[in-house]
Amino acid sequence: MSADPFVHPALFYRGDPEYVAATTAFVREGLAAGEPVAVAVPAANLAKIEAGLGADAARVTMLDMGVAGRNPGRIIPAVLRAVADRHPDEHVRIIGEPIWPGRSATEYPACAQHEALINLSFAGRRVTILCPYDVAGLTPEVLREAERTHPVLRDASGERTSPGYAPDEVVARHNRPLPEPAACVSLRFDHTNLASARILAAGQAEAAGFGDDRLDDIRLVVAELGANSLDYGGGAGLIRVWIEDARLVCEVADGGHITDPLAGRLPVEARRSGSRGLLIVNLLADLVRVHSRPGATAVRAYFDLPASLV
Repeated sequence: MSADPFVHPALFYRGDPEYVAATTAFVREGLAAGEPVAVAVPAANLAKIEAGLGADAARVTMLDMGVAGRNPGRIIPAVLRAVADRHPDEHVRIIGEPIWPGRSATEYPACAQHEALINLSFAGRRVTILCPYDVAGLTPEVLREAERTHPVLRDASGERTSPGYAPDEVVARHNRPLPEPAACVSLRFDHTNLASARILAAGQAEAAGFGDDRLDDIRLVVAELGANSLDYGGGAGLIRVWIEDARLVCEVADGGHITDPLAGRLPVEARRSGSRGLLIVNLLADLVRVHSRPGATAVRAYFDLPASLV
């Protein structure tokens, strides 16, 4: 039986010299082998890698993870799979850095679940995804969870198998009830008043200063979540909306249970039938958090307030 061709190492680095040396070596190995290579890291680190690569940077797909991966739930379908699926018959190399010191405590659980689910999403694929971790800037708990979400660990001393690899445990650990808001506006809905849920969210968003394009996104996200409640959540739901930490939060809760850990994280062909609700939510929101258990699901979509208001 052959080993899984998918490789998912965590790179533990200390300081810029280690970071640049390890990432540029990884990129150049791929380029020398004629492999497609992509780099998706925060803007400041992207600039360091570009400078280290020099002219070779023009041969690499460069993405600002702070934009493309603002919502961790968007990274698999819109970043990693978007690159890998363009080259189905080739080995693909990607550097993906979804967790950095600037990530908030609200974002981190979604980031950790994302890292765990990469392994399920890419099993059997000829892809290597290297994930850098800033040892000096991240907490010991984050680094311990990186050992659980990555089967292979790398640092300046070399490469080794992770003794703590347990990605399913990380997904389950962060599937917990979400903290209650201090205050919110709410509405119970069913098939008779789903439009009222969209109106409620849009009204709160407009009052918070969102412009037309983002208002359309918020309406669509609430419509998709509401439709999922009608179809899979017992035919009814509860929407709650509030402002928290410079974000508008729209939560839809119902009596359903999401059993597929990759729900909303895989690209869907345009002509393929089936629900795209959670995928649309992940693509449009700045952060998505989910808690689901038998008989109860809550999905929170976060939208960053307009910069002029923050």
